[in-house]
Amino acid sequence: MSRGVLVTGASSGIGRAVATAFAALGDRVAVHYGANRTAAGKTLAELSGSGHVLVTGDLADPAAAQRLADEAEEALGGVDVLVNNAAVATGPENAHTVAGVSYADWQAVWQRMVGVNVFGTANLTYCVTRHMIDRGAPGRVVNIGSRGAYRGEPEHPAYGASKAALHAFGQSLAVSLAPHGIAVATVAPGFTATDRVADRLDGAQGEQLREQSPFGRVGKPEEVAAAVVYFASAEATWASGAVLDLNGASHLR
Repeated sequence: MSRGVLVTGASSGIGRAVATAFAALGDRVAVHYGANRTAAGKTLAELSGSGHVLVTGDLADPAAAQRLADEAEEALGGVDVLVNNAAVATGPENAHTVAGVSYADWQAVWQRMVGVNVFGTANLTYCVTRHMIDRGAPGRVVNIGSRGAYRGEPEHPAYGASKAALHAFGQSLAVSLAPHGIAVATVAPGFTATDRVADRLDGAQGEQLREQSPFGRVGKPEEVAAAVVYFASAEATWASGAVLDLNGASHLR
């Protein structure tokens, strides 16, 4: 049976791979984007099947999160699966070591990362799952966390902290939403090859990243998508509350 699936941050990278994987199963996908409508349109155009829609909204804005949930609910005839993938990510432009930035810049980065990665995810999840509860329908929430929640992000502490919060958030909701038939799980990828980080895979830095795994490579978006699809399946109900490390043994805990 076709499901309605909302994937945030689906304009490229892991989000695009996740949207593609659900569409291949025959599900109807709401492709969310924050600013890059052109890239999101490309994702939409490449999805197999029908019934897919394009949705937008700044997750840092609580009102926008509510509108996004309502729009996706209406457009898909009900959201059965929410994939919380959108995030302000790591990168040179977001680096914020204590010794390297001003106090004002430090605050700005923390507010931006936590505003999207934690508050935005929490608000959207509330709105989407309330629709599930109101419909009396079972559902799935899958969060995209990070190994950075465990191994540390020395140049991006707000990112590591936000992903750790996301892991804990998912486990809390797994307990509280289970009576409503809603399962919640988290995938925690290691470094994953996407267009956004392609430049970091060149030269010596790329070699260092690949050497972190005994497999001698970094992850693929499709590998993350496969894990998300599993967590969203009926067979994965008993995995609710799980945080799956998906990093090619590059970080063990």
